[in-house]
Amino acid sequence: MTNLENVQDGYQKFADQDIEGVLAKFDEGIQWHECNGFPFIEGDGIYIGPESILQNIFAMIPEHYDGFNINITDLMASGDKVIMQGFYEGTWKETGKDFKANATHIWTLKNGKVTHFFQAVDTAAIIS
Repeated sequence: MTNLENVQDGYQKFADQDIEGVLAKFDEGIQWHECNGFPFIEGDGIYIGPESILQNIFAMIPEHYDGFNINITDLMASGDKVIMQGFYEGTWKETGKDFKANATHIWTLKNGKVTHFFQAVDTAAIIS
């Protein structure tokens, strides 16, 4: 499986709510860089390891959002990097308002496992 196919498969698993399948794609030492501005991000927004990502990111999404999904408009790969361009969509529970926010992800893979994740998202749009 190429890096691009691996990341595509991860997005499909996320859409199917197969979080264990997503976590299985992560290296044990993965560094996850979450955008500041999300309501549940603590400190510098950097999380290390799949369990930390599960507890601090994935488990928090349904607490704050209804119908959260990632709408991918472009996915490209070069070497050990895969870049996603798209949108986050859903409803911010606090206000009940729907949102569509620009989102970009940069994935770094080594030996078929994700070692780094970097996110850039219009966080103001997802909490309005």
